[in-house]
Amino acid sequence: MNGDRQPQTRPINQRLKGDLPLTDAASAAAQIDSDATVLTSGFGSVGYPKRIPLALAESDRELSLTVVSSGNVGDEIDVSLVESGAIDRRFTYQSSAAARAATNRREIAFSDRNASSIGDDIQYGGLVDPDVAIVEAIAVGEDWFVPSTSIGQVPAFVEATDELLVEVNHRQPLEVQSLHDVYRPDAPPSRGPIPLTEPGDRIGTSAIGFDPEKLVGVVEADRADDTYSFREPTDDDLAIADNLGDFLAAELERSPAFEDEVHFQFGVGSLGNALMGELRSLEFGDRDVAYFGELIQDGLFDMLDAGELECASATALALTDEGQDRLFADVERYARDVVLRPTDVSNHPGLIDRFGVIGVNSAIEFDIYGNVNSTHVGGTRMINGVGGSGDFNRNALLTICALPSTHDDGEISRVIPMAFHVDHTEHDIDVFVTEQGVADVRGCSPIERAERIVDRCAHPSFETRLRDYLDDVRDQSAHIPHDIRRAAEWRD
Repeated sequence: MNGDRQPQTRPINQRLKGDLPLTDAASAAAQIDSDATVLTSGFGSVGYPKRIPLALAESDRELSLTVVSSGNVGDEIDVSLVESGAIDRRFTYQSSAAARAATNRREIAFSDRNASSIGDDIQYGGLVDPDVAIVEAIAVGEDWFVPSTSIGQVPAFVEATDELLVEVNHRQPLEVQSLHDVYRPDAPPSRGPIPLTEPGDRIGTSAIGFDPEKLVGVVEADRADDTYSFREPTDDDLAIADNLGDFLAAELERSPAFEDEVHFQFGVGSLGNALMGELRSLEFGDRDVAYFGELIQDGLFDMLDAGELECASATALALTDEGQDRLFADVERYARDVVLRPTDVSNHPGLIDRFGVIGVNSAIEFDIYGNVNSTHVGGTRMINGVGGSGDFNRNALLTICALPSTHDDGEISRVIPMAFHVDHTEHDIDVFVTEQGVADVRGCSPIERAERIVDRCAHPSFETRLRDYLDDVRDQSAHIPHDIRRAAEWRD
């Protein structure tokens, strides 16, 4: 199954090679126009530039930057640079408290996109007119660099811009290059299929090439990523994991699609990391089990070390300090089973479909008809971007939304009559899982979906109220009956 996972390029054994325009962070930042559109590396809070954004934040210039990243980045950008007032416009994912507050005050104009489409949107869709790309690397030459702990849409960003600044981070081991598999899809309208037949195969290189005329500065850095901190699983997390495990065990036996191989994806976060642990209790028999997603979390390394996972393919390493230390201590061993790819491969709709992925993602809330809100509290206040959840919810063979039925110590139901912001429609999600149970809504009419969701997923404290709502609207002559005024007052 695993194919040849050895890098197809000669290992790079020095960080700086050739005649490079070395400079310091302040000088590099000074080269950036005050109203520039800046493309940055970074995904899953790792692999993003650190010293140049800090130098921009600390400069005394009046800046009005447009900043584009392919995923969430660390505090140097989404806290320091935000709080300095330097960012006027932001694409795409963000999740820091500072960025969230500035966006909800509309001090930053924020526009969200699905992770898989950002590269094409930049190169071909006219989303922005980029001025400079700032990327983190572990090594750089005159016409190439090796990314660090994430890849994201960096290959597309580098192609799209005329100027390139590279931060070479000495904190990341050179051996990280052995994880990379950089492959760029052809440009439309002549784009052919991506030649990836198994999640663990390699089809690309460890480095990203560029026109040497683009390289305007190289800055050396020695600064750690913003790693994740996962809380201990709650009782609700463990109950959700148990319910998910019971459902998956039955589904694996029912569906012929999972007879020989099973491919999973999990959303990032404490719940997602806990749900991965449930996989270890499942009986897969002779099936090969692989991960094909966008982020690799600590739980996957537990499975790899136990020999329970064939491979893990993603675009970034969303690890704790302990998880990152574990990886860095033995990178080349893990590189036999771990692959990092550009997001337009890791999140590619055709590959998600090809591999028959089981996608498991969380959300803020979902309504009784199966519409999911992943990004905006109350439909109005942004919490985070949509990330890659849309890529997997829309294209996975089996899509599962898993979350606790309440939050705020049980005061607020996460199962509601009507979602006033919808990131994933009722057409996208097959199964809902809470600590209360599992609602498989495949093939159900709207009223049937509502009955199953209320019966099997709602918390007992809210079940009667939800059932009363459904009983009161079901006599309407409508396919999806609602009392919109009453739904809007649900939390009053």
